[in-house]
Amino acid sequence: MEKERETLQIWKERVGQELDNVVAFWMEHSHDQEHGGFLTCLGRNGQVYDHLKYVWLQGRQVWMYCHLYRSFERFRRAELLDAAKAGGEFLLRHARVAPPAKKCAFVLTRDGHPVKVQRTIFSECFYTMAMNELWKVTGETHYQNEAMEMMDQIVHWVQVDSSDLGQTRLSGTPAAEALAVPMMLLHLVEQLGEEDKALTSKYAELGDWCAHRILQHVQRDGKAVLENISEDGKELPGCLGRHQNPGHAIEAGWFLLQYARRKGDIKLRMHIIDKFLLLPFYSGWDPEHGGLFYFQDADGFCPTQLEWDMKLWWPHCEAMIAFLMGYSDSGDPTLLKIFNQVAEYTFCHFRDPEFGEWFGYLNREGKVALTIKGGPFKGCFHVSRCLAMCEQILEALLRRLGPTPVPSLGGSK
Repeated sequence: MEKERETLQIWKERVGQELDNVVAFWMEHSHDQEHGGFLTCLGRNGQVYDHLKYVWLQGRQVWMYCHLYRSFERFRRAELLDAAKAGGEFLLRHARVAPPAKKCAFVLTRDGHPVKVQRTIFSECFYTMAMNELWKVTGETHYQNEAMEMMDQIVHWVQVDSSDLGQTRLSGTPAAEALAVPMMLLHLVEQLGEEDKALTSKYAELGDWCAHRILQHVQRDGKAVLENISEDGKELPGCLGRHQNPGHAIEAGWFLLQYARRKGDIKLRMHIIDKFLLLPFYSGWDPEHGGLFYFQDADGFCPTQLEWDMKLWWPHCEAMIAFLMGYSDSGDPTLLKIFNQVAEYTFCHFRDPEFGEWFGYLNREGKVALTIKGGPFKGCFHVSRCLAMCEQILEALLRRLGPTPVPSLGGSK
């Protein structure tokens, strides 16, 4: 027990210090004082190299700042909340392409004009997360109204009619379901229902539907988690059907662990740990250089994506959360050992002690491939969320172990 306590305490101090450094980087370099919102295209030292604003990242940073503000005493600072509110107001003014329609842009100019739209639900999902978290911090009801209206629209797109997204189904296009869609919806159910019994009840059936759809991505008699399956839960032919993303499967794992905890379902928890944590980790960990491969092919073919063997920041962040959460829920020491393995690799290879924040893109050998700290998909989210959640889990684990024993003063006789 003392060795466990020592390990947990060391990691709590490391992740806490790193969280402070990471948040300081974004607070110093990303705030757009002129237009509101955040500039996320940042070089290694924080210099802005592009002024485009990505709605995913705007919503994520608003959520992150609000979450830190309400979860950690040391982040309860006015400048953090002011920046979050400025980001939220920027989204309210500019995220939707043609109000009152709900469809949000993917890319905006610095002053908020739409540049590009994706035919997916993800800009809207991060918009919803941002508005709900702003409401939790400020109590201002217009934020929650925005969140609930957008959530209703997202559910309609996913379960009823997706035609407004602009997706064209050609005669040869397979009717596929990506893992990301039920994952993101389940995460929204968790976000909206947190400490809110009425919304937990409202979205209970939706949460069950999402969990069922995610679990269907375990294919081949439980031997593989596939990114894309048919709408009726079967494996698809070709590269699309064999496509795997180990980090994404592991992220789905901790989403499902939260669901299983809420349900009090121990059997489901064991299944999740086996299929969504251990299975993708053991298949996805690079035995030669360490780190998680970005993509894999379930039949062992070389994936067609050029970046397949790169090591990206976010899968390692998700693995740190998942294995620490799995250990907290189950007490299985194997999961703590894997957390330590992933965290050591991650801190060693992605951290930038000179300028702060983490690099996002490494080659297979673990060397930095891109020196940027932010871009179209990397902002103030995965790293800071990982560190914040790990700090909270570690603190809870240490409390569970109780106070450190005081050594006996009596000598041997």
